[in-house]
Amino acid sequence: MVDHTGTGETGLSGRYAAALYALAFEQKILNDVVDQMAALGRLIQESADLRRLIETPLTDAAKAAPVLTQALAAQGFLPIIRNYVNVVIANRRLRDLPFLIAGFAAYVATKRGEIVADVTSAHALSDTQRHQLRARLTEAGYGNVHLREHTDPSLLGGLVLKIGAKLFDTSLKSRLNRLNYSLKGAA
Repeated sequence: MVDHTGTGETGLSGRYAAALYALAFEQKILNDVVDQMAALGRLIQESADLRRLIETPLTDAAKAAPVLTQALAAQGFLPIIRNYVNVVIANRRLRDLPFLIAGFAAYVATKRGEIVADVTSAHALSDTQRHQLRARLTEAGYGNVHLREHTDPSLLGGLVLKIGAKLFDTSLKSRLNRLNYSLKGAA
């Protein structure tokens, strides 16, 4: 069963994350690998061409592996990251790469005693907003929180916060939808 949440320790992403974590720890380059996996995730988000290559089901693994390896080498990614991507490709999991990267981040956060909170807002959070959000989460009993930030202009305002299975939606879009449903019920 594929773990598309990217957070499971027993699913696909958990197995890949545990293997990469153990190898990076053994080679004493764990912090560099954590940073570069995050950079790889950002690279995928920012590059439409790379996303298209990853998401296309007809991508030929034999052709994709050398091209992707060369591109990652040109970007300065460590051999361990390039090898990881090659293993993902060889195992026919290229389409799962973004989930595997998220799973690795969640695995590292768990190992470090951090709680991962996905925050989606209409606009990028300012440093003040980030600080206030962390303070509120600490007050709510969530100690060491790692924020993974996403933007979605369709939210219009407010934010959506997901911590584990809990979802807190204070977006303007959600409020307008609730108001719309309540007005339809009153009519």
